[in-house]
Amino acid sequence: MFDNPRTGASRACVAVGRCQLASLHALAVSAMGSLVVLALLLVPVGVGFRLLPPAARALRVLSDRSRSRAERWTGVRIGPPEPLPVDRALNARKRSGAIIADEGFWRDLAWAWLEPVIGGLLVAVPLALIEYGAFGALVQPFIWRLINDGNWYAFIPVHSTATMCGALVLGLAFMAVGLLAAPAVLRLHTRVSRPLLSAPRSSRLAQRVERLTDTRARALDAQAAELRRIERDLHDGAQARLVALGMTLDRATRLMETDPAAARELLLDVRRTSEGALQDLRELVHGIHPPVLADRGLGDAVRSLALDSFLDVHVETRLPGKPPAPVESAAYFAVSEALANAAKHSGAREVGVALTYENGSLRATVTDDGHGGADPSRGTGLAGVRQRLDTFDGTLDLHSPQGGPTTVTMEIPCALSSPKTSSS
Repeated sequence: MFDNPRTGASRACVAVGRCQLASLHALAVSAMGSLVVLALLLVPVGVGFRLLPPAARALRVLSDRSRSRAERWTGVRIGPPEPLPVDRALNARKRSGAIIADEGFWRDLAWAWLEPVIGGLLVAVPLALIEYGAFGALVQPFIWRLINDGNWYAFIPVHSTATMCGALVLGLAFMAVGLLAAPAVLRLHTRVSRPLLSAPRSSRLAQRVERLTDTRARALDAQAAELRRIERDLHDGAQARLVALGMTLDRATRLMETDPAAARELLLDVRRTSEGALQDLRELVHGIHPPVLADRGLGDAVRSLALDSFLDVHVETRLPGKPPAPVESAAYFAVSEALANAAKHSGAREVGVALTYENGSLRATVTDDGHGGADPSRGTGLAGVRQRLDTFDGTLDLHSPQGGPTTVTMEIPCALSSPKTSSS
């Protein structure tokens, strides 16, 4: 499916506007970085102790804004460092000392000095192309007669109508190149800025250990709750039916000689009870690991969910192999919950489900054309999905602006086996 040309042009124009904002932001970053350096230089005379904490906080606001824009503009999430130490109980000298000892502060400062030089110049490229192109296309046609010999536009000497037309065409080409390059430049800008905007390695490791500790505790709680559920379902369902089946068989055995008709009715009742017990066991197994996953794999299992939904669901799978069974089960139930939420709350008519494998992670993306405004803090659906994914160190990201569309992106780190590719 190809994008509408108007949509592509509007996206390019938006990207140009974002390049302009990024270039202005680079100037603010440069000014704030200079202020922080000035505060550091004034520390020996005492003035810097009062100036450094607010300057460092202002610089962190700018770096946080850059991280937020990177995610909104290019979809790349950059993990922030730990918050700056700003304990109000400490005096200015101790607060400044804690900030100077913070690794994230120095990364912010290094980014503040490199961003204007590298990032600022990078986002200025499409802007320069468009402005220079506008000069050739919109200005040269009106001024070339007023300028003496020596009027050049790029490599074209503009001294006649023909050369003016050449300058006009070249200017339009420069503008087109600038528009087309703007989105790619924004992505490259994010890639260049990411190493310094990301949290330090020590902070990332500490956060990961803390998260794994938390998810392990929740996984143990979830496992215990699942075992209690299975035990309760067995006790209240299949076990009760099997006990009743045994008692009915005992009665039928005693009546076999004296009342064959009654014994026959009891045996028919045994048959119905056994069918009910089998159905209970099937539902129990389906709740643990749906058989369609073991028989057909994740792609076909999600297609079965699509067929059961009353929404128009389109499924696309690009999996070069088969994920582990626990990961398949988690992804299946996560997609099932996302489809159920779309059916109940979004007012959507169409839903797209994409299963892909990128950078060592299974990614499931569910997008609906509903009214948006989904809030994960309301209800337990998405919270339960996030808890299920946490068990595998997975993530869930929700993007649901008012008016839609709503996109739920779930990722689970895993390795694939048994190469198999399918699409629909």
